[in-house]
Amino acid sequence: MTESNPHQEKRYGFVGIVVETRHRRGKQVQEVLSRFADLIQGRMGLPHLEDDRISVITLIVHADADEVGALTGRLGSIEGVTVKSGMAKL
Repeated sequence: MTESNPHQEKRYGFVGIVVETRHRRGKQVQEVLSRFADLIQGRMGLPHLEDDRISVITLIVHADADEVGALTGRLGSIEGVTVKSGMAKL
């Protein structure tokens, strides 16, 4: 799905995702993650927090800045989803 920009180097980083009302948003989040699966090196999730009102997902990614921006932009456009990311400087 994603195309690398030949002028940007791939770097390691993380994407933190907080999903509110998981029972209604989980499918949308999973669809985006599946679409960007080639960027994801690892994933850890904590579902059912706060009486099943919040889930937290952390991704380890290997991507360029444009690819991470596309991933976080898609996730952030889903109502009830908050996304933050960080990339290694190397």
